[in-house]
Amino acid sequence: MTFPRRLLTGHEELILDLRPHWIALTGPTLVTVAILVGWGLTWKWTGPTGVGPGLRWAGLGVGLVIFIAYPLRRFIDWFTDNFVVTTDRLIHRRGLIAKNSMEIPLEAINDVRFRQSIIDRIVGAGTLVIQSASEQGREEFRFIRDPERVQKTIYEMGEENQQRMFAGGTKHTAADGLTVAEEIRKLDQLRDEGVLTEEEFAAQKAKLLGGGGGSDGTGGANPSGSAT
Repeated sequence: MTFPRRLLTGHEELILDLRPHWIALTGPTLVTVAILVGWGLTWKWTGPTGVGPGLRWAGLGVGLVIFIAYPLRRFIDWFTDNFVVTTDRLIHRRGLIAKNSMEIPLEAINDVRFRQSIIDRIVGAGTLVIQSASEQGREEFRFIRDPERVQKTIYEMGEENQQRMFAGGTKHTAADGLTVAEEIRKLDQLRDEGVLTEEEFAAQKAKLLGGGGGSDGTGGANPSGSAT
């Protein structure tokens, strides 16, 4: 389930819309398999007469309750979970009927970190830890896909958001009419395809974010430098 574009504000653009990593479904899947195996064994070991039918229905009932209480809920959570980064904010939204939603303005984010276990590194997942000045304070988001790249994207969008706020505008555009966010996404794709080196990507990104002004040498814009 994708994030509804109608929830974006006028000049806001969607940068990332991520569903939790498939590793989040490992536990629910194992429990579902165990329930199915239990049903099969119960059906096999109980006879068609005597106490057999009663045990069969009891086993089916217990398995169904367990499935609804844990695996089904986790499958629905996974399907309806959206971790979203836009040009203005970070949004976490989940729920099919009863929805749970929270958002953090990019300018309120103070720190973004991630944690990965050995298994997480192998499969490409991790926990993103965000410290902000908003009411949420410290938030942890588990099972994030490629958390290092998400961390970098949040920082990049935060830098662009600061530049936009400092300039007093509502939307930066590049020379070809695309927004800076769109240009960065194009550059990132070219880097992934090997067309641009890491140094070339950093230089082009700094040029876009700084509007030709100063940069910190790492690809991020330097607001103090662009003010002079």
